Amino acid sequence: MKFGVVVFPGSNCDRDMYDALKYDLQQDVTMLWHKDKDLSSFSKEDCIILPGGFSYGDYLRCGAIARFSPMMQSVIEFAKSGGKVFGVCNGFQILCESHLLPGALLRNDQQQFICKNTFITNDEGKIFKIPVAHGEGRYYADDKTLDNLASNGQILFYYCDENGNKTAAANPNGASRNIAGICNETRNVFGMMPHPERACSLALNNIDGREIIQNLLMNEQLVG
Repeated sequence: MKFGVVVFPGSNCDRDMYDALKYDLQQDVTMLWHKDKDLSSFSKEDCIILPGGFSYGDYLRCGAIARFSPMMQSVIEFAKSGGKVFGVCNGFQILCESHLLPGALLRNDQQQFICKNTFITNDEGKIFKIPVAHGEGRYYADDKTLDNLASNGQILFYYCDENGNKTAAANPNGASRNIAGICNETRNVFGMMPHPERACSLALNNIDGREIIQNLLMNEQLVG
């Protein structure tokens, strides 16, 4: 499979994602400029990644301007045709603004930027230590949407403590029901606030992110 990492003005995690895929996971990966449109070299088995950062300076809302970029028009069509799309942090915000994923990302409940390691877990109880770095990472949706996400198995990750307990104290931003990541109904579009690409290197003494990327994007079976 092949990966494409979209670069927006203001992206600052595009190179992190590229290096994690190419050097830590030995994958075929190319950078995609936001003003380009051509995704003809990518098939449904491939994956387009929207990295973290501050696309277009987040001058309107996080991800709101990036949603209208030429490349995102192609990414939206790619997703609707069944291609895999993965958004991390600002990329998650862009996916929600593009209506490829339900809900919205709001200002953290304590009104401060957060940058630290957190623990997240899936429905199988697997615990991962993954960094977060965001000021608007509080996932929000109405109760009906949240109930549908849960019943459809679309909640991929929850914030938890090191023992897997989904407590309020373990929720770094006040996200609804401790949600850290979700997918769409057809399970080809994935979004999460924590940064798995920052937990892929042995030099950092944490490779939990490798398993997340491999399970979400490179295998048939999702981790959720």
